[in-house]
Amino acid sequence: MGKSQDVRNEKGEPGAVRNKGWSELYLKEDWWAIWVGMGLMVLAVVLYNSGSHFLSALAINPGGLKWSSFDQLADHFAKNAGMYFLQFIFWMAIFGLSCRIMGIKLNEFAPSFLFLYVLSIAIFSVAGWVNASKFNLEAPLVALVVGLIISNTGSLPKWMDSGFRVEYFVKLGIVLLGATFPITLVLTAGPIAIMQATIISLVTCLVIYFSATRLFGLDRRLAAVIGVGGSVCGVSASMAIAASVGAKKDDLYTSVTLVVGWALVMIVVLPFVSQALGLSAGVAGAWIGTSEFADAAGFAAASAYGKMSGHEDTAIKAFTLMKVIGRDLWIGVWSIVWALIATMVWEKRETGTAPSAREFWWRFPKFVIGFFVASMLMTWFTSGYTTDEFNKVVKPALIMPLVSLRTWAFLFCFLSIGLTTRFRELKPVGWKAFAAFTIGVAVNVALGYYLSAHVFAEHWSNL
Repeated sequence: MGKSQDVRNEKGEPGAVRNKGWSELYLKEDWWAIWVGMGLMVLAVVLYNSGSHFLSALAINPGGLKWSSFDQLADHFAKNAGMYFLQFIFWMAIFGLSCRIMGIKLNEFAPSFLFLYVLSIAIFSVAGWVNASKFNLEAPLVALVVGLIISNTGSLPKWMDSGFRVEYFVKLGIVLLGATFPITLVLTAGPIAIMQATIISLVTCLVIYFSATRLFGLDRRLAAVIGVGGSVCGVSASMAIAASVGAKKDDLYTSVTLVVGWALVMIVVLPFVSQALGLSAGVAGAWIGTSEFADAAGFAAASAYGKMSGHEDTAIKAFTLMKVIGRDLWIGVWSIVWALIATMVWEKRETGTAPSAREFWWRFPKFVIGFFVASMLMTWFTSGYTTDEFNKVVKPALIMPLVSLRTWAFLFCFLSIGLTTRFRELKPVGWKAFAAFTIGVAVNVALGYYLSAHVFAEHWSNL
């Protein structure tokens, strides 16, 4: 998946990992995601300490506007035109410089990224409509759908893919994810969520993996990708694990297709089933957080049920603890585990020789390091604040600007996935992969309900 490795050849056989030595520090998207993500976090801390709100202004987007007329939307852009221009220059400078160093032609990247940025503004605007939640018009999902429509009905030139850096954007988003919730806050706010997420992640991943390999005879790398995609955080997790195990490009697209398909189904099904079962907002939010396959889809479903029950904040809080804090943390854990299995076990059997520990290092997705380091550094910086001080002072002035920048990165990612996914170039998802994933879905939903509504029901009901 990265430029430093030959993940799989055309026959599906493992390729040799090629490293570039110290040059990897500036030639790989993994490292650039770390440098940019950590740089943004440091910038946020410096500005916070100086009392500046510049980063909050720079992280602007119309997604939270809640406009009800086009005049309101137009007025927003008229008042903030200068800041949006500055924001575009900010992103263009960061991505343009780093991509140029990685060997991407700037005369192709610049116009492509301009198109991506303008389209992102339009998608954020749709998500900022006051009635957007009623129609599940969450920005990441809208981005994915719009991208798919454009790429499969239009005729964008192939060179524009230079600006649609799917992996770069998602890796940066994951590093920023680490920076936006301190580990200490996780441990004090969501121990039950982490425990429930651990059970779900282990059981669902293993069920999908062994169903795919033992029942249907699928390639183990594909099985690993769809297993983690179904048990953690869909698209982001699929990309991370594909890099860890050296999966083929088609394996990644298969997982993304399955994840997105079931995520859309769950948006509709889970809120109405929760209502039929009479679940409290906290229990329903936790169940949705346990059973959904994408953060954006889960937020939409939790918000929908929260409005049905009259306790939207509770449903969203339970979902966030369960999905964003609990399950999403497993992206890093599974990346390490599957990278070890792929290099130390599978490739030893396939080649007859034991790979060195150095080979594991070259295969390991480095951005995961950035995720954990960012989380630990933010933990250290915020350790002196009480929970009340964190929520009232630190969160709005320091954390939320980083959350907004993370949202931009993920939106660029989802839109780029759609814009680079051309159905005519993809192989259809086989029934075996669909069946294995669906078995995991059934286990995930049933186990998630049991844990949320029975085992930990008192905790979720009292949020």
